Amino acid sequence: MHGHDHDLDSFRYDVAKGAARMEAAMATAKQGDTVQIHYKGTLDDGTTFDSSEGRDPLTFTLGQGQVIPGFENAAMGMEVGESKTTRLEVDEAYGERREELLLEVPRDQLPEGLDVEIGMPLQVQQENGQAVPVTITAIEDTSITLDANHPLAGQPLTFEITLVAITP
Repeated sequence: MHGHDHDLDSFRYDVAKGAARMEAAMATAKQGDTVQIHYKGTLDDGTTFDSSEGRDPLTFTLGQGQVIPGFENAAMGMEVGESKTTRLEVDEAYGERREELLLEVPRDQLPEGLDVEIGMPLQVQQENGQAVPVTITAIEDTSITLDANHPLAGQPLTFEITLVAITP
């Protein structure tokens, strides 16, 4: 009889182990899941360029290209409550800076009364109605230069991320 009890215990143990394993498998972020992530992004010199601290976590759906590729890849396969630090090279982040994204604009095309200064962010409407964020990089007498590169283009980024929740 004694041996029989032992089998039952080991059977119970295996079932419990199987259930725990199933739960872990369900709780991993995968393509199509909507995830909530707390994050802190830093540059190589240690400057924090963005953080969700004190705000709601960032919510996005995996596989939809709503965030930069490296950030999405880092979130894939994470479990709720898991934290990790990931370093994204330039091509997984905002890409290299591109010279052709520097635009020279005649000053008379600017809204009247706009006080322009270097480093000032502006939005430029494209023909399709989409707004593109640009930064003023140079100011001449008759023109200004706008930079449509992402401010973080050309820089590797380090993110500390914590997966807060998954909504399948």
